[in-house]
Amino acid sequence: MKTLINLVLALAFTGVAYAQAKPVKIVFDVTSNNTKVHESTVRHVKAMSNAYPDSKFEVVMYSGAMDMVLKDKSSVAEDLEILAQKDNIDFVICEGTMKRHKVDESKLIKGVKTVPDGILEIIEKQQEGWGYIKEGQ
Repeated sequence: MKTLINLVLALAFTGVAYAQAKPVKIVFDVTSNNTKVHESTVRHVKAMSNAYPDSKFEVVMYSGAMDMVLKDKSSVAEDLEILAQKDNIDFVICEGTMKRHKVDESKLIKGVKTVPDGILEIIEKQQEGWGYIKEGQ
């Protein structure tokens, strides 16, 4: 009887561990020009990518978040460049936002990609089953 109980407990803990390790796909929405929001976004992505290395993460920036991806203005440039090198993390900026701010790709932090429309990018990710997190304060 004791062996049966131990077996059931072992299977239960294995199931819980497997459920916690299940890969996820999350898109982060950043529109704020607030550097505290930029810092917390990087902190969240870094922590989650370390905790769930088989998962995928994409940070979509548009509107007021332009400075977050600019080499000479970003408060998170170093971390963002390091994280962008990981295969499971993408940082993307809206090309429409770049046009409004008169910014070309040469001013972006290394590893940052562009998408035609930030909002449409988020919608497409959600249609593909990605979870959604709006970063803000």
